[in-house]
Parts: sequence; C-alpha cells; structure tokens
Amino acid sequence: MTIRGLRSAATVTAAVALAVGAGAGMASAAGAAGSGAAGACRPGTLKVTTTSAGSSQVGMNHEGTYLKVTNTGTSACAIGGYPGLALEGAGHTALKTTAHHGDTYFAKDPGAHGITLKPGKSAFADLVWTHAGPSVQAKYLQVSPTGSNSHGVVAFDKAVDGGKLSVTAWSATPPSAS
Repeated sequence: MTIRGLRSAATVTAAVALAVGAGAGMASAAGAAGSGAAGACRPGTLKVTTTSAGSSQVGMNHEGTYLKVTNTGTSACAIGGYPGLALEGAGHTALKTTAHHGDTYFAKDPGAHGITLKPGKSAFADLVWTHAGPSVQAKYLQVSPTGSNSHGVVAFDKAVDGGKLSVTAWSATPPSAS
C-alpha cells in the first residue's frame, strides 16, 4: 500500500470512530433543533478546545480535562448528546479509540439533552482517561461536537491506557462531581 493509501485508511478509520462515538449526539441535536429552538449547529461554526480542570481532575492514575465547544457563528444554534472522539498519534495517524459515554471518574453525566448556543457561548464535556497500564501515546484528539464527520483537532500529548476515554454529554456549564 502506498503512503497515500495509508493516510486515506487512517482518515477513514478516524472518521468511522468519530461517527460511531457521536451517534447519540446526532439524535439529540436533531431533537433540540426540531423542538422549535435554534437549528442544529453547522460545520464551521463551532470551535473546539480543551480547558484545564486544574488539580480537580488528577488522581488515582486518572487524568481529565474539559472539552469546550464555542459557537463562532452569528446566530444561535443547537448541539446535544456526546462528542465523538478519536485519538491520533504523531503525523496524525489514527489510533484505536474507545469512548465510554456517561459518568467519568470526576464528574456526573448530565445525560444527553439539547443545548442552544448563542454566538460566543460555549458548552462543556468532561473527558477522562487513565495512564497506569499499557497505553497508546496520543499527540492529537479529534472532537466531533455535533456527531457529523466535521471535527476539530486539538493537541493532546497524553498516554491513554488502551485508547480508552470516558466522556460526559455536553452541558451548558463545566461538569462537576455533584
């Protein structure tokens, strides 16, 4: 297989992982959009970043951060459900990734629900992984906020046990343990 063929296979693998991981997000965003609220957020209007959770998300071989998605568009839009996730290694090669949706080690899951984001406003999800055993070395994280193949890539230089991530649903405020 050529280098080009390997890159295409890695891209397809990552896209499938994002689509599988975010399936719940598609239904929730569609439900929010169909309820008379703002329409679903369109590709290109959302910016994904990670936000430090400080020392509140470190302990017992667990580490975490908040995912933050911001509406950079000019009108309100809706998202919901769980972000799609895929780890990438050096050179943006796809790594096997498994995402668990629900409570994380540090935060309660708010459950899949629609959130309307006004321009400039953000939603958050708690992202947690362990780093005690056999792990993959990630360099980047693909995040699909709406469950589509559209995604953002953020720097993520972390060792992740077995490529397993835990993530809560999107919430209007940073998730907490309560």
